[in-house]
Amino acid sequence: PLLERYGMTEIGMALSNPLRGERRPGAVGMPLPGVSVRLVDDGGAKIEEEGAQGELRVRGPGVFREYWNRPAETEAAFVDGWFKTGDQAEIQGGTFRILGRTSVDILKTGGYKVSALEIEEALRDHPSIAECAVIGVPDPEWGERVCAAVVPAAAGGLISLEDLRGWARERMAPYKIPTRLLIVTDLPRNEMGKVAKPEVKRLFERPAAERTESTSHQEAS
Repeated sequence: PLLERYGMTEIGMALSNPLRGERRPGAVGMPLPGVSVRLVDDGGAKIEEEGAQGELRVRGPGVFREYWNRPAETEAAFVDGWFKTGDQAEIQGGTFRILGRTSVDILKTGGYKVSALEIEEALRDHPSIAECAVIGVPDPEWGERVCAAVVPAAAGGLISLEDLRGWARERMAPYKIPTRLLIVTDLPRNEMGKVAKPEVKRLFERPAAERTESTSHQEAS
């Protein structure tokens, strides 16, 4: 069975589900021995309540000392000895769950913090969607609008925003449902093969006249 864990180059492995025992799908477990982990809010205050979201910070012997010859970046990466991972997480049922990168995967819409990864996971269950990427586009009323770029499961297929929103109402809170939909043949990716969210965002910001024939844009009123 799959053993979900959490780590990164700067900290090594920090969180893990148990090798033997209950493993919760979508969760990355608890801190490994010798590792200290905390969640903090936007002001840097420690978060302890169940279900609250915050940035994950890590401290322990496996955390790196510095970025080589980059003192300014090193200083910005730590607060009182805690490394700022840049990832948002929450505690559910006594275990940590990663919500995504603060910079691209956490959207602020209508006063809510929304995980793009959570929405993407739900949208992938749609029978007409092969791949998807969810991003936030600045909006004067909502702060950010939830936007989804999707690759249809069938070549040349189209998905109606109206139908998608109707399908999503039974699966997620109203403020998480995409209000803009872009149909694409492929999602832009970086050299590592990961979806390049900044490029996806630029697709939505591109004027209609500059969009290619391989895209179809729909927007809720």
